[in-house]
Amino acid sequence: MKRTLLTVFTFLAVTLLLPLCASAAVGLSDVIRTLEQPFQQDGSPGKIQDFEADFFQESHLASLDKLQRGRGRVSVRFEESRGDQVPLAMFRWLYDQPTNQEIVSNGETMWVYLPENLQVIQSDISELNQNSADNPATFLTGLGNLSRDFQITYGYPNQDVEGNYVLELRPRRTSALFNRLLIVVDRDAVLDLVENGTTGRLYPILSTSVYDPYDNMTLIEFSNARVNRGMSRLSFDFIMPPGVEVIRPSGMEMGF
Repeated sequence: MKRTLLTVFTFLAVTLLLPLCASAAVGLSDVIRTLEQPFQQDGSPGKIQDFEADFFQESHLASLDKLQRGRGRVSVRFEESRGDQVPLAMFRWLYDQPTNQEIVSNGETMWVYLPENLQVIQSDISELNQNSADNPATFLTGLGNLSRDFQITYGYPNQDVEGNYVLELRPRRTSALFNRLLIVVDRDAVLDLVENGTTGRLYPILSTSVYDPYDNMTLIEFSNARVNRGMSRLSFDFIMPPGVEVIRPSGMEMGF
């Protein structure tokens, strides 16, 4: 009887400790590799060439203590570029709420289309793409170089209630646009790397939260992400609607 109780106790103890042991096997470097590796230009397999997802966005304006919410769909294509370690990011953000809005970039030009105002804001972002750590608008371009551009630690807590990993990133160079970034990394993508040595089968980012020096915050949550759909670069050339006013900012002040 004692042996039976001891066997049951041992079985229960080992069963309960298994999740803890699996969690302990994941280190900070594993989570960072899960983020960086699918977006590097080193010729290794497991690359994310493109992805599309639904998104929810919430922005808190500290000075007004006001929340703004939006949602829609995003598509991103990564194209290898010359003389850099990371690909060029092209993107299209389609907002359905709170109003219709479209933000498109082919990697060199960004267009912000506001149908209600019959306006298109057209900006040259080629120089910003070379300094992705300084501007959250071009953050996607630098995913393969996160550890170069940011000081990365675990957030607090280091995992959310579902066991996904939380990272805190601070730019190595002082930025007037943001001072820290939180990224929630899909635990399944991390385990795919740790257990199978595989990346790129899952889009690793579940959410990002950008905090600026004035305590404003923008959260973006991704859902229903699909990777490597074979998107054409032509999908990221904006077709100018007839009758719109085109505004071309003279400075580098844009960001979203």
